[in-house]
Amino acid sequence: MNRVPLSADIVGQILHTSTDATIITDSGGLIRLANEYAETLFGYESGELTGRPIEALIPMEHRDRHRALRDSYNESPRGRPMVSGLELYGCRKDGSTFRCEIALNPIETDDGLLVTSTVRQINIVDDSEAYFRHLLDSAPDSMVIIDEQGKISIVNAQAEEMFGYEREEMLGRTIEMLLPDRLHMRHKAHRQSFQSSPRLRPMGAGSELLARRQDGSEFPVEISLSPVQSRAGRFVSSVIRDVTERKRMEDEIIAARQAAERANKANSAFLAAASHDLRQPVQALSLLNGALRRTVTDERALQMVESQEHSLTAMTNLLNSLLDISRLDAGAVTPELEVFPIKRLIDRLSDEFARQAQHTGLEFSSSASTSVINSDPNLLAEVIQNLVSNAIRYTDKGRVRLDCVEQAGKCIIKVTDTGIGIAEEELDEIFREFHQGKTRGASKEGFGLGLAIVKRLSDLLNLTIKVESDLGRGSCFSVSTPVVNDSATTIELGETGRTGVHEAVTGMVVLIEDDVNVANAWGLLLEAEGYRVATAASAPEARALMNHVDEVPALIISDFHLLDGSTGVEAVSLIRDHFDTTIPAFIVSGDTSKVVKDARLLDNCTLMSKPIDTNRLLSAARQAVANGRVPQD
Repeated sequence: MNRVPLSADIVGQILHTSTDATIITDSGGLIRLANEYAETLFGYESGELTGRPIEALIPMEHRDRHRALRDSYNESPRGRPMVSGLELYGCRKDGSTFRCEIALNPIETDDGLLVTSTVRQINIVDDSEAYFRHLLDSAPDSMVIIDEQGKISIVNAQAEEMFGYEREEMLGRTIEMLLPDRLHMRHKAHRQSFQSSPRLRPMGAGSELLARRQDGSEFPVEISLSPVQSRAGRFVSSVIRDVTERKRMEDEIIAARQAAERANKANSAFLAAASHDLRQPVQALSLLNGALRRTVTDERALQMVESQEHSLTAMTNLLNSLLDISRLDAGAVTPELEVFPIKRLIDRLSDEFARQAQHTGLEFSSSASTSVINSDPNLLAEVIQNLVSNAIRYTDKGRVRLDCVEQAGKCIIKVTDTGIGIAEEELDEIFREFHQGKTRGASKEGFGLGLAIVKRLSDLLNLTIKVESDLGRGSCFSVSTPVVNDSATTIELGETGRTGVHEAVTGMVVLIEDDVNVANAWGLLLEAEGYRVATAASAPEARALMNHVDEVPALIISDFHLLDGSTGVEAVSLIRDHFDTTIPAFIVSGDTSKVVKDARLLDNCTLMSKPIDTNRLLSAARQAVANGRVPQD
């Protein structure tokens, strides 16, 4: 605000260039000058207004408030535009009142502060203006309109409530008053840039914004900007929304997601540890049981060994099921897809199922199509194993069939039994964990986890699962997956590597295991079978051990995780490099993490999961030693 001398020229210019009523008052509120338009508007004779207090032109009920506002204005004088949006009234000499708009412009002179008031009567029948004001104050969001200089011209009631200022306190002030002090300079630069190229900016666009209330508190906002052109000049309309609650909810969601991620990582770490550590003692017991079965001849002792084996099998199945459910629910299982003939998988599993069925006095048969599919063979095998084991468990007599047929581009795997069947009201419940059949005669040996695992794995592999059952006559479970129709894909179906029972084969087995108890159990089992065993606890130790053996090992059996952080993959590779030959290898692991996929990359090597079925292990070992190649799958 410039200090100027009060001269007749200036006064004349003010009075004669204004097309509206113009009144000049001093800091005490006394009228110093009024032009002809002002005298006519308020009903006074020429010169009659000079010396009167400005409150004489304001309705009686508003005069006290106006004095307080005038004192506040004098402390911080500023320009106030005509289009202020305030509810203002003038009072004529005869006492009648009228609506008006008033623009204020402070002038600092040698005689002190003078304020020029420009008054314009508002036609109360102007419906468009009334409608405009109603729209502003009924808008759900705060609205602030600024002029080209960034000064606030109009605010609505919501803006008053949001920022804690009276409307008069904001009018004529720069928009930066509503921002934290540290942001003023940056915002001025943004405002000037916007003014040079005004454009619509929708709500939510741009970076995070902060506003400040009268009490100094800050809060996050979203702001939309709309350039407006009028006869009075260019304006920018701002719609301001307080997003404190939304930000709080977003922060809570982010915190919850981070907590879930931490919990998931902890769960994954637990599963990896549990898979290895919980299976280790079970593995040792299983190996010792296998060794006892091959050395004990007393009939009663053999019965005890078989009873122990039955309990170990039950414990192994429960442990595997619980870990499988946990892994699947934690998202720790990722399918490793490959294209393969379904016959290879069905043939491999059929031998095991035949032994299970024979043990319970059931007939088992299987058939497989020549379909080629794209799936994870290990996870799909787990689905089939659970379905067949479930069928055998709930079938007292008759048969269980495993069939694979191709229909309408789908490979459908069916497991059919002549068991007790499932009541219709139970069909929706059978895939829940720990659900066991309530039908009369239902087996109590299971844990109600098999079908829950089937459902989760089917969802993971995008298999379509169906159930048909006739109570008292049997059930049919089926899963289907698309057939691979790629003429360029050629896969040998031939023999799956299954062989008959071999005579015992001697030879040296290199065993790499860092758990002493498990290593001892391995040694007893393999020596009982007729093998000579050389042991090591880590990959470097295995490499050093090879300098003291006088023959090429017939087989390598290694745990995956070894002492000092080395792995079975490293151990197998070091031994093979030493003898410059691809020795058959079994890598054993209870680890469910993706790191064990490294073991699948080794040629002439198979990955076995703990706890291991000793019969299957020794059968595979005989084949590997005899043929120099590990059995497929």
